Amino acid sequence: MQNIEPFYNWRHIYISEDDERSPFFGRVYSEFEFSQTVYNFYIHPQWDDFGSRTLYLKVLLADYEEKYAIIEMIGEWNDAIENDIMELKREVLEKFMEEGIHKFILIVENVLNYHSDGRDYYEELYEEVMEQNGWVVCLNMPDQTQYDFKHARLNRYVELMELDNWRTYKPFHLFKKIDNEFRTRLDN
Repeated sequence: MQNIEPFYNWRHIYISEDDERSPFFGRVYSEFEFSQTVYNFYIHPQWDDFGSRTLYLKVLLADYEEKYAIIEMIGEWNDAIENDIMELKREVLEKFMEEGIHKFILIVENVLNYHSDGRDYYEELYEEVMEQNGWVVCLNMPDQTQYDFKHARLNRYVELMELDNWRTYKPFHLFKKIDNEFRTRLDN
């Protein structure tokens, strides 16, 4: 896991630690000191801690004019023990929502497990973003993680989508593709 870095090809467009409106403004990273772990596995030091011991993230882009954020995640999503959705909602998503962002693309291809513990925070998040014509999309969730997520019926609140070549898009084009696909699904 220490070899999996957050996607860095958009850093010429956006750097979360340089964004005064980001929850991660002012963070300093080491390229050599591996201190964060998911269980007994060290992860790359560029990942951001938001209060979970098993799930980390990196804000790849926050566009305040178009009102969307792209966030990549790694680890284990554990609502049963860690209440990760509460931490994610309160410590990251709500901070961006206060700044006007209500559309979130969560890239979760490196989230290897999901453990459920209720729907309250998902329902609350869904209602809050929908009030502003927003949405939350989990992109490229692994099959085993998706199975557990769907089994808990959380895909009613968070849309699951697949797009294998997302890295080839520019951020705005990725957002528009997902936004259009989301709108098409709603219309049908």
